[in-house]
Amino acid sequence: MTTPPPGLRERKKQATREALREAALRLAVERGPENVRVEEIAEAAGVSPRTYNNYFASREQAIVAAVTADRETRIAAAVAARPAGVRLADAVTEAVVEQYTDTGGREREVLLLIAARAPLLDAFLGSTADIEPPLTAVIAERLGAAEALTARVLAASTAVAVRIALEDWLRPVGHSALPERLGTAGLVVPSGSLSDRLREALAPLAPAFDAAEGRARQ
Repeated sequence: MTTPPPGLRERKKQATREALREAALRLAVERGPENVRVEEIAEAAGVSPRTYNNYFASREQAIVAAVTADRETRIAAAVAARPAGVRLADAVTEAVVEQYTDTGGREREVLLLIAARAPLLDAFLGSTADIEPPLTAVIAERLGAAEALTARVLAASTAVAVRIALEDWLRPVGHSALPERLGTAGLVVPSGSLSDRLREALAPLAPAFDAAEGRARQ
């Protein structure tokens, strides 16, 4: 699937989004996330608060976006780039693992900032839902029009599996699972291998991917 290059308007929107999320992260690191207001993020990015609201619904979303940085688009692009002969379940799994684990030092530091605050952790986990729309399009392209509903179900299931893997990875210290309300148990830290947890969470979806591919080939 070939994606046309973005036009001028789209490039300007992307630049504004990047400016907002970078400003949000910088202010959060300097002052602490709870001491940053939306108006201050907008001013630092050189836009109005109204413009800010066109991109993010909260300061937490903007801060988290600095870490996720269009990850959902990169996952879809990675799946699309896999050769047609590669099993779809493997293509999706490898794309997810690659994009969630191939992070630099800044991302790891910011993740600790996010994990220590319940609103940011909620926003981070909620961002997995963004995986669904672009991944749906890529899977539908692979399976064909007859499997459009299946493509959406598979993409949504992938997003949920990723969220579950992250919840299992980011456990409150001294607890075997996340509490009903995130952050109420204190310190939350990464536990074990994220790539292993992602593969484990996505593995049950493989038969559904295989069945859909089988129908598409008939």
